[in-house]
Amino acid sequence: MTQNASFLRHFFLYKCLFALTLGTYVSLSVEDELFTSVSKKFPEDGSNQKIKSLPLLLIKSKVSKSNFDWTVIQNTTESLSLSEITNDNVKKLVALLSNFRQGSRLKNLTLTNVSVDWKVLMKIFQTVWHSSIEYFSMNNVTQLSDITKYDFDYSGSSMKALTMKKILITDLYFVQDYLYRIFADMNIEDMTIADSEMIHMLCPSSKSPFRYLNFLKNDLTDFLFQKCDNLLQLETLILQKNKFESLRKVSFMTSRMKSLKYLDMSNNLLRHDGAGAQCQWAESLAELDLSSNQLADAVFECLPVNVRKLGLQNNQISNVPGRMAELEALEELNLASNRLADLPGCSGFRSLQLLSVEMNSILTPSADFFQSCPRVRELQAGHNPFKCSCELQAFVRLERQSGGKLFGWPAAYVCEYPEGLRGTELEDFHLSPLACNTALLLATALLLTLVLVAAVAFLCIYLDVPWYARMTWQWTQTKRRARHGPPGEQEAALQFHAFISYSERDAPWVKNELIPSLEKGEGCVQLCQHERNFIPGKSIVENIINCIEKSYKSIFVLSPNFVQSEWCHYELYFAHHKLFSENSNSLILILLEPIPPYLIPARYHKLKALMAKRTYLEWPKERSKRALFWANLRAAISVNLPKADANWCEETV
Repeated sequence: MTQNASFLRHFFLYKCLFALTLGTYVSLSVEDELFTSVSKKFPEDGSNQKIKSLPLLLIKSKVSKSNFDWTVIQNTTESLSLSEITNDNVKKLVALLSNFRQGSRLKNLTLTNVSVDWKVLMKIFQTVWHSSIEYFSMNNVTQLSDITKYDFDYSGSSMKALTMKKILITDLYFVQDYLYRIFADMNIEDMTIADSEMIHMLCPSSKSPFRYLNFLKNDLTDFLFQKCDNLLQLETLILQKNKFESLRKVSFMTSRMKSLKYLDMSNNLLRHDGAGAQCQWAESLAELDLSSNQLADAVFECLPVNVRKLGLQNNQISNVPGRMAELEALEELNLASNRLADLPGCSGFRSLQLLSVEMNSILTPSADFFQSCPRVRELQAGHNPFKCSCELQAFVRLERQSGGKLFGWPAAYVCEYPEGLRGTELEDFHLSPLACNTALLLATALLLTLVLVAAVAFLCIYLDVPWYARMTWQWTQTKRRARHGPPGEQEAALQFHAFISYSERDAPWVKNELIPSLEKGEGCVQLCQHERNFIPGKSIVENIINCIEKSYKSIFVLSPNFVQSEWCHYELYFAHHKLFSENSNSLILILLEPIPPYLIPARYHKLKALMAKRTYLEWPKERSKRALFWANLRAAISVNLPKADANWCEETV
């Protein structure tokens, strides 16, 4: 009877499998169970690397629609993959799975596109928990009804790993314990809940067998597993792409996980402001991934002391502090895509073997890096904006001496500056010995000095500086002769009341108005005019100096034409010298026409100063005011010459 019952049970099981594959032309070929170990590195999708790949029996058929209204993706003696599970066909699924008691060959179950009520979903889990299935995966699950309390029976299970991705909870208001308690207390070693917008997970009620937890791409925060004492066997924890903010709270979260070896906190919002905040990490933690966060230099104050592999790439680190807690066990450090300006030293990483500083802001790496880091066997420093200069030559020589320790050489090491060398590989960058020679630099500086002197000399010539010097010399010589001449010679030399300085463009006014009004009538004024009083044969400069010296006063007829005349400038220059050398009041300014300030050249600074400090006479446009103008001008000139020339006045009448 027992043999008959066993026969009937196996017959019914194979009949169900035959019904699932009917019409699909499935050709089953039983192959050896292939278990391939996964690399120690974690894949980007966060899949479980600690467990072996699920044993599969390959099939040679297309996806088919079964008689139970679900879609068969895969069907072998050890693996079953179904899609399109709904409330309408879930009872048949539960009935089917109930036949796979412990000891059956079915080990892997995958359900995709599941849309069922809460109690039905729990019924599926409960059925799987008491079957022969060891690896259970669910993708694209939509829970349709309200979440209520469910007493889950975890006893007598063959389950080892659960993977759930893209779980949608339609009930927005529910008691969190009803949902999270079921998963927190599962008696399995590996659990993955990814891409499901999960906001929390409870601490297990008792000592948990979890060794691997993967909560990739959810909405978990700093409140996760705080003061949780029941994850003592947990070795791997993946919290990538969540919403953690405090590195300090993360450290305290791990402090009670006595077996934790790997922690992935990448792609979060982690910060650490330092300010003396103490961190407490699990002492067993050997590998920590903090990449793609918002961590700055202060992160080195909050790191596990026994960590061996540390990922800090894509943060905001600009410097590795010299004074920091020593990470004696650290062997691999990834600082790529930060803001480093130079290679960090190894004062705090005495066991460092691999360092990555790619894609930072390093212009000229230190040439003594391998001397301070003797244990480093590989340096990844490519893709930095290298400045190809004399200082970089030492780093290039370092590569030749290191024996291939620079990873990615030479393709990843390219000049960014100067612009003329952009794109040139450092291997092809060469400078002659003279280019970085100190003596040559001194010679270049000397040459630049000579060029500067030549430029100054050119400017002096261009701006008539020698002419001004010569005029000053002639003025000085004239004054010296006057001081050393016989007594009374200076007074005998005065022949004119005033010297007139004006622009040729203002000559009609001078000849028709100024000269006739002063030299005719009462109080004849003797004027020195260049057209009639300059001595032929002498230079213009000497004649100007003589006329100014032989005149009590110097009259300057100011107008826009005056400031544009070079000779007027010279005459003003010498008259100004006389004003200061003799401490006399010998200048008379007549403003013939208003001069806008922007028309006065910068070199007429003396004129600007005179007009700002001295009173000048303004030529009136109204004829009724001109009599007063001439009276004021005569009063300003009024002085008796030592020897009045009566014939002069008679000739001018």
